Amino acid sequence: MKYLILSFVLSNTISLLSAQTPYTSVPDPQQPGGKILNGVISKYIFINDTSCTWYKPSQDIFTPKKEVVDAFNASKGKFSFLIFGGSWCDDTHFVLPKFFRLQELSGVPDSAISFIGVDRDKRSLGNLTQAFEIKNVPTIIVLKEGKEVGRVVEYGKTGKWDTELAELLK
Repeated sequence: MKYLILSFVLSNTISLLSAQTPYTSVPDPQQPGGKILNGVISKYIFINDTSCTWYKPSQDIFTPKKEVVDAFNASKGKFSFLIFGGSWCDDTHFVLPKFFRLQELSGVPDSAISFIGVDRDKRSLGNLTQAFEIKNVPTIIVLKEGKEVGRVVEYGKTGKWDTELAELLK
């Protein structure tokens, strides 16, 4: 029941935010030239925003393992991903571009991924961080039919966040 309620909260919050401004952007006082993006954010914001200088270099250095790409490819249409991260967070800077590289190489559609930006207190518009009990970012939650299958927090338990995600997709 908890998952159905969370799924309802998520879909309604994303719909509400999308109907208005899906995210906010404020200067990051701790990173000159940086921004804190909060709310529902598309990967294209990171690709095109000139303050996200970390995105492309982090993505370019990543060559995923074939078995991880294969697991993502096989997951198409079966799973969706809910990601919480911070545009200010070094761990998000490391993981997020690589996650999107996996998505692109495997053909997982953009519609299967929702990214929620959080502020430095790990709060998001619509209180989604509280609903999903987010303590650290990035957190990648794997969902099947609206129910959480599992999650990988920061670099995962083993430091191999991508391999851990692939295991959740099996």
